[in-house]
Amino acid sequence: MANLKEIRNRITSVSSTMQITSAMKMVSAAKLKKAQDAITAMRPYAEKLTELLQNLSATLEGDAGGQFTIQREVKKVLLVVITSNRGLAGAFNTNAIKEARSRAEFYAGKQVDVFAIGKKGNDVLSKTLSVVENQSAVFDNLTFDNVAKIADLLTEKFVSGEYDKIELIYNQFKNAATQIVQTEQFLPLAPIKSDLTVLTGDYIFEPSKEEIVLTLIPKSLKTQLYKGIRDSFASEHGARMTAMHKATDNATELRNQLKLTYNKARQASITNEILEIVGGAEALNG
Repeated sequence: MANLKEIRNRITSVSSTMQITSAMKMVSAAKLKKAQDAITAMRPYAEKLTELLQNLSATLEGDAGGQFTIQREVKKVLLVVITSNRGLAGAFNTNAIKEARSRAEFYAGKQVDVFAIGKKGNDVLSKTLSVVENQSAVFDNLTFDNVAKIADLLTEKFVSGEYDKIELIYNQFKNAATQIVQTEQFLPLAPIKSDLTVLTGDYIFEPSKEEIVLTLIPKSLKTQLYKGIRDSFASEHGARMTAMHKATDNATELRNQLKLTYNKARQASITNEILEIVGGAEALNG
């Protein structure tokens, strides 16, 4: 059995860790509320924009998407992997990284590059895959305008022919305890298939429907990327809050076990001292 000093030191160490994890849990809970409100407020807009684009496109004939819908033979693929800049978030980063590796294996024999958004994904994937760019700084000031610049950069890479296909990999926020890894095709735009009711009636479009669609597509791409990053941001704080909650519970349980061990060891030590005193007294009397 460990001596009393070692057990006291372990109790102090575990208590300090428990205070840290408890504080991190509270910080993540506060940040999660703000991030959750942001993604919840944005989803209806993103869904309505997609619905509007689908409705308009369904009324057009031929290729209405222009350069954004060009289907080329897939030889070069760009994976946009969205992770976080910090760890201690359970399997949040690991799941996105695993999905990225899985997609890279799926495109075996083709050129597969990674566009990292988040330091953790960049640090891990750069060891096994080709990371062409890292845009981790976007989390320092997460606004639509900053994300739009990244979306424009990705769009340019596709339009110029640098890549034939671009995919987004991120964690979709469901609730604080659940994050779902998603892989979405960013470019080219998939053929629009909508079960929605096509626009009916005598509408006058100004400018033409074709021009409206070509204007909406870049906006839709920026919104898709922004929603993915916002989803990932909320998922990160949810995963970290859950991980720190479990860590705090584990530390509490370990501290209680150590206290019980310490009390048993202390009691045994006192009992031995009493026995030694009694034995010594009897030896003197004998």
